[in-house]
Amino acid sequence: MKEQLIKGSKKLLNAWAFYDWANSVYSLVISSAIFPIFYGALFRMGDIEKVNVFGGEISRAPLISYTTSLAFVFIALVTPLISGIADYLGNKRMFMKFFCYLGGISCIGLYWFSLDHIIFSLLCYFFGLVGFWVSFAINNSYLPDIAFPEQQDKISAKGFSLGYVGSVLLLLFNLAMVMKPDFFGITTDANGAAEIKAMKYSFVSVGIWWIVFSQYTFFYLPVGNRREREGPRENIILNGFKELKLVWNQLGENMKLKRYLGAFFVYSMAVQTVMLIATYFGEEEIAWGTDIERTTGLIVSILVIQVVAIIGATVTARASKVFGNIKTLIVINVIWATICVYAYFLITPMDFYIAAGLVGIVMGGIQALSRSTYSKFLPKTTDTTSFFSFYDVAEKIGIIIGTFLYGFIAQITGSMRNAILFLFLFFLTGIILLFRVPKEKEKPEF
Repeated sequence: MKEQLIKGSKKLLNAWAFYDWANSVYSLVISSAIFPIFYGALFRMGDIEKVNVFGGEISRAPLISYTTSLAFVFIALVTPLISGIADYLGNKRMFMKFFCYLGGISCIGLYWFSLDHIIFSLLCYFFGLVGFWVSFAINNSYLPDIAFPEQQDKISAKGFSLGYVGSVLLLLFNLAMVMKPDFFGITTDANGAAEIKAMKYSFVSVGIWWIVFSQYTFFYLPVGNRREREGPRENIILNGFKELKLVWNQLGENMKLKRYLGAFFVYSMAVQTVMLIATYFGEEEIAWGTDIERTTGLIVSILVIQVVAIIGATVTARASKVFGNIKTLIVINVIWATICVYAYFLITPMDFYIAAGLVGIVMGGIQALSRSTYSKFLPKTTDTTSFFSFYDVAEKIGIIIGTFLYGFIAQITGSMRNAILFLFLFFLTGIILLFRVPKEKEKPEF
């Protein structure tokens, strides 16, 4: 019989953090590294810049940006629905499993991605995003349930660090397949170039890795608490949206949490957009030379980001103990804003490598610290699912706005550089809003 782990136990904390090891391969290999290169290569091989989608022609950069925006619209709508149903059933883990498997299977489906079947292909990309972000949101909601406040910064950073290590390991294997396909028995034939086939196998490896390693987390995570309510339960499907409204109403009584969420909404909009489009930007805007040099350079850049991010997440967690969460977040946002300005002037591969190193320093830190800061600012409640649902919906709405604006500006100006410079304004606004969060002396109630 499986042992029931108590809150704060080392085994339970590690099992929760291990989901980052399982699912972070998606955010690295699919979102950041191999897929953007694969996507650009398909257009170059076909010698086209636009495809016909639903009767209209659209360029490759806006197409993937708009698809991403649409996916996050769906995510923002479905997350509260899942929250309401999970609240009724008291089984968060079941829904986390479903979206984990949906994402993993969609990654495997990317093996058949082609411009000739662009709708099916984009659907696989779409549901991969959905599976990743919804399961990740549910996992986030477990944090106050499995860790005490004083443990949350450290275990949150550990989760991201595990994710970076695991995803780098798989990416190195995928990189070996792409660069030396002959060694793995992958050859060029009528079905396509060996390098392209290796990238497709990489997508399959992500789906398998994600599903297999998540089993450790699922084995130890608690099922989830069923909220006790008097009287009959009505409108179960819409309860998640009602809970969001209740959370919104409670924000008026918690100025620290309210102002922090406002700042988070703005700067997260920029952070997530940069992370989602960085490789597409590098693939299209940097003068790499040959296709092989482009592929190698982009993957090396992503590896630099991941390796540096492991250090960045740890240093950020320690800095937050010394200087406080909000002050640390302000410094990180200043670095992000500087990166946006620098990115506008990138031309050479070395420029891109430097930018990658800077992104690595702040990427993991801002994600881990944002998650744990929100958890620490929550009022006394057993309804962590609804509060984290609100957090994730705010994040997703930000991504919708960010990716849509990025694609729109890139489309009307014909340059991704103009779009990324525009993100500087979001970081600047986020910094200003963080300064408005009440000082640490106003202790949050736990």
